[in-house]
Amino acid sequence: MKLAILGGGGVRMPGFVRAVLASRPGAFDEICLFEPDRVRRETTGRLAAELAVVLGHPEVVRISPDAAEAFTGADYVFSAIRVGGDQGRVIDEEVALRRGIVGQETTGAGGCAMALRTIPVVLSYCELLSRCSPDAVLINFTNPAGLITQAISAQGKVRAVGVCDTPGGTVEHLAAFLGTGTGQGTGTGQGTGTGQGTGTGQGTGAGQGTGSGRGTGSGRGTGTGGLSGSYAGLNHLGWVCSLLTGGQQRIAELLTRFEELQRFDHRFAAFDPALVRRVGAIPTEYVYYFYDAARYLDGVAHAGVSRGRDVLRLNSELLARLASAFDDGGVDAAWAVYDLLLGVRRDTYMRTDMQGESGQGQARARREAAGTAGIGAARIGGYEGLALRIIDGLAGRGACEVIVNIRNGTSLGFLDADDVVEVPARVDADGLSPLPAPSLPRSARALVEQVKDYERGIVEAAMTGDAGLAAVALSGHPLVPGITAARELIGEYRALHGQHLAYLR
Repeated sequence: MKLAILGGGGVRMPGFVRAVLASRPGAFDEICLFEPDRVRRETTGRLAAELAVVLGHPEVVRISPDAAEAFTGADYVFSAIRVGGDQGRVIDEEVALRRGIVGQETTGAGGCAMALRTIPVVLSYCELLSRCSPDAVLINFTNPAGLITQAISAQGKVRAVGVCDTPGGTVEHLAAFLGTGTGQGTGTGQGTGTGQGTGTGQGTGAGQGTGSGRGTGSGRGTGTGGLSGSYAGLNHLGWVCSLLTGGQQRIAELLTRFEELQRFDHRFAAFDPALVRRVGAIPTEYVYYFYDAARYLDGVAHAGVSRGRDVLRLNSELLARLASAFDDGGVDAAWAVYDLLLGVRRDTYMRTDMQGESGQGQARARREAAGTAGIGAARIGGYEGLALRIIDGLAGRGACEVIVNIRNGTSLGFLDADDVVEVPARVDADGLSPLPAPSLPRSARALVEQVKDYERGIVEAAMTGDAGLAAVALSGHPLVPGITAARELIGEYRALHGQHLAYLR
């Protein structure tokens, strides 16, 4: 079985490859990292390949600058690309921030610019994949995951599913607060976790996998043992609407004790408790940008730097230090650098946005004091664990439920059947079946309807190259104050992103 990784030189790929080889030895005969950038092939790509040697799989991992070579014979393709690189993210965020508008890489204006840059590139890869390996399943982590998966589904060339580890991680952290956690992959500070999950497969692509009778359960969405959580929404705009432990409904308790939950877990600290109780469901962390845009803008202004610029600095340091670490101490030294800097990145996730300072200095000091996790002993986080659960289900190694971005069908009755939504699904060797989703609170439903209408417009604009339509679609986003601002944003993004948005006319 062959796994191809689109964006194989990404900074998270060594950790992903290590997790695959450490937890599923022998599952893949070949893992091919497609990476066109030479520097990344020689740093993060090289680290992934050398980790395979250390773990006893010297012939499994290959690096290629040729997409067709990577795709040919692939059973699964894992997509995690960033068109325009880290500097593109900085532009996305800061163009909006200069106008006093939320600037976040997956939400609002920033997410729009990222999607417009990314959709044509991803669709070109899907076209190539459909010729090289028409039966392959594309697992999409490329952000904004829901919007990108919507475009892949509209194109209809490949079987695909969009994945994000935030929903399952949120359920797991809530269960930990209640003392009923499953102990599986909680992550280290970014709301990841795998645990109970979600299950997916190929249902978003060309209409496959909507199921015709499978998955007619109660819409639990996640669950292991006595834990069952219901979730619904869109990618980075979703709510946990129910949490059962031992058959007992606990959502009312979570709402009542929300202040305690905030002290227990920083992911919930920025939310206003009265607002959350009024909504009647627990929001995932990205809903923060919708519920308290002013606090986010004040936080970034206080920090004096966007999260994107923080990440740019960390990633630039990582690439530079990896190059020298191989010369100075080989793969062990390179892994030590990687483990430190990726740990700092995880530990400071969303901190600038929520707390007005990055906390990178403190996080670095803690990580340095704790030392490096061994190559074989490092944890499997939510990102890696969720992808592996999906592949296990599709490969017939055990059916499961996961929360994924998939064609709606009838899961959320107020949206179109072809809309891509983030809901529970069952994955097994036959493919993907969306499960019934819980009813969203009225205010949450209104947000989802508005954002989905924006997403439909952005996908159409990207697929037709219509800059005017892109502005009109963006003007409908709840974080953008109307058509004048939207046209200005699209104009500046086109100017600053150059060739990546030159297709828009």
